[in-house]
Amino acid sequence: MNPRRKKRMFTLFAVVFGIGAAVGLTLYALQENINLFYTPTELVEGKGEAKEKPFVGQKLRIGGMVVPGSVVRDEKTLDVEFKLIDTGPLVTIKYHGILPDLFREGQGIVAQGVLVDATTIEAFEVLAKHDEEYMPAEVAEAVKGIKHVKPSYDLNTSGE
Repeated sequence: MNPRRKKRMFTLFAVVFGIGAAVGLTLYALQENINLFYTPTELVEGKGEAKEKPFVGQKLRIGGMVVPGSVVRDEKTLDVEFKLIDTGPLVTIKYHGILPDLFREGQGIVAQGVLVDATTIEAFEVLAKHDEEYMPAEVAEAVKGIKHVKPSYDLNTSGE
């Protein structure tokens, strides 16, 4: 093989290796930021045909309806714990912070957090849907057939 051909081959090999390394490092970096969406049933029973369950410590998003009567607030801190449901099992969400104004029992929400155990998520963000008509496609499909439960109190009264 002549020296000119060797040089071209080495340059081509270096470029392919560089591109491969860059793609590999990018995918490795993005792996930390990938948040898969689950419903309570998919979280407990597994997702897809293979019934794949997330591992403890995995970042994920979960959507469902807040179970009426399940919201427990700590009086001394901003800790809140509540249960989510779709059509199957209950999942516990633990959150530290101020919940959105639209958050209430019987309301559809999406929580983003880390899986603590098979049915508990430590959330770092809670989003409440703002319109009766809108719901993310994944949540709408998962909670089809569940009726919205109105809260047992009226938000428009002054407490008299």
